[in-house]
Amino acid sequence: MPKKRIYHSKKKIGQIPGSLIYTGERSKEKLFIETFDYTKEFCVEKELQTIEESFEYKNTDSVTWINLNGLNHVDQIEALGNHYDIHPLVLEDVVNISQRPKIDDHEDYLFIVLKMLYYDDNQHIVSEQVSFILGKNYVLSFQESEGDVFDAVRDRLRHAKGRVRTLKSDYLLYVLIDAIVDHYFSVIEILGDKIEDFETAIFAGDVDGEISQKIQDLKREILKVRRAIFPLREVISRIEKNESPLINKKTITYYRDIYDHLIHVSENIDIYREMIWSLMDMYMTSISNKMNEVMKVLTIMASIFIPLTFIAGIYGMNFEYIPELQYKYAYFILWGVMIVLFIGMLFYFKRKKWL
Repeated sequence: MPKKRIYHSKKKIGQIPGSLIYTGERSKEKLFIETFDYTKEFCVEKELQTIEESFEYKNTDSVTWINLNGLNHVDQIEALGNHYDIHPLVLEDVVNISQRPKIDDHEDYLFIVLKMLYYDDNQHIVSEQVSFILGKNYVLSFQESEGDVFDAVRDRLRHAKGRVRTLKSDYLLYVLIDAIVDHYFSVIEILGDKIEDFETAIFAGDVDGEISQKIQDLKREILKVRRAIFPLREVISRIEKNESPLINKKTITYYRDIYDHLIHVSENIDIYREMIWSLMDMYMTSISNKMNEVMKVLTIMASIFIPLTFIAGIYGMNFEYIPELQYKYAYFILWGVMIVLFIGMLFYFKRKKWL
């Protein structure tokens, strides 16, 4: 029985604009806050015990990444937003996990929403919302739960790999978004492998009764990836064209590289989408071919037995005077004629390549 779809938007109907209402299902997630405070000379990594510990990083000369996991802790998120002067509508979008990827330009910060994609242990694709707030010397990131694709970024910060420790917060935001986009390639690679496996199975005739449902599930995965990726192109494009002082002109070149990656991923998604439609056509064609083979065999068998049935019907009639009935070898001759007809028809069908 298919799982009933849950509409999270119902939680917000009738609420005052700016109300922080978590729309996800992970209501028991623990609050986890980590910080990376760094300059070219040093990097301090901390796991904070309270949200108040993060307040000190607002007006420092260093760059700070504050990563918060646990969107169900709306009171803590509201306290963080109040201290960093984040608009209530922005905080509302942070805890509303059904947001479309977007960017909002405010006076002192940029607000960006995008989707982080990965496969869980059951090989089901997971789309998790990640929100970023870019300030002058900080980046705030909000995730629904622990576990992400930022381990390489953390390693670069700890060991001063690349340019991340020498540049400002706009480059840190680029590095974080780039890590998410790079992981899209891993997701679509798995999707491509699944499609190829289905193609091989269908061509080999090694399919079961659940193949159509599996193809439908794969189609839904493609659509989920497409919904996450296509709007993000507009987000990155707006960052490129944005004249905000928070984005350094030298950093815009790196964002263009993300845009190129998204174009590449989008093209692959379109190709895979067409291939999935072709998979269903291939499956239906294989089913039709199997049915045609069965019908062909049945038709040939019927064609063979039509003359035999005719002869048997003639000599099975209850008339007293049938010339051949009195002949001593009539029974054997009749069998001989029927066998010759049978073999002759098989030979004819074979010659016509119907067998």
